[in-house]
Amino acid sequence: MTDEEWMAKAIELAAVAAGESEIPVGAIIVLNDEIIGEGYNAPISLCDPTAHAEIQAIRMACQRMNNYRLPGATLYVTLEPCSMCAGAMVHSRIDRVVYGASEPKSGVADSQGQFFQSVFLNHKVKVTSGVLADIASAQLTAFFQYRREQKKKLKQQAKKAD
Repeated sequence: MTDEEWMAKAIELAAVAAGESEIPVGAIIVLNDEIIGEGYNAPISLCDPTAHAEIQAIRMACQRMNNYRLPGATLYVTLEPCSMCAGAMVHSRIDRVVYGASEPKSGVADSQGQFFQSVFLNHKVKVTSGVLADIASAQLTAFFQYRREQKKKLKQQAKKAD
């Protein structure tokens, strides 16, 4: 399968997150043309600040492979990774990360630095960016627009109640 086809699967998982009122980010891990791990954002529902899509996918893949290392694996994620997730990718020895939308505030693959190119790292993760970025971006934009509209409706209802 192509990067676009794998990313489409991650986008489907991001939609699940949105359906659970979580920020719509989805991730899958592929090894030898097989999905070995998947996840979507769930920090709110799991009461766990580390429950990002990438972490969920890494946990599942490591359990499935019975190994805390995932050499040769590619992680597909709909949003540029944050520093926590980037660190987990290095520690799990992910070979490559492919992401969709850029994250200008906290993305560390390209937006706020190039973490994976840091000289102090003992493992280098290859980065491919912008795969189906328009779809991943639109998904995020629609989610936050919906949340803003809901917040506005609640404020209007509160004013009417006063």
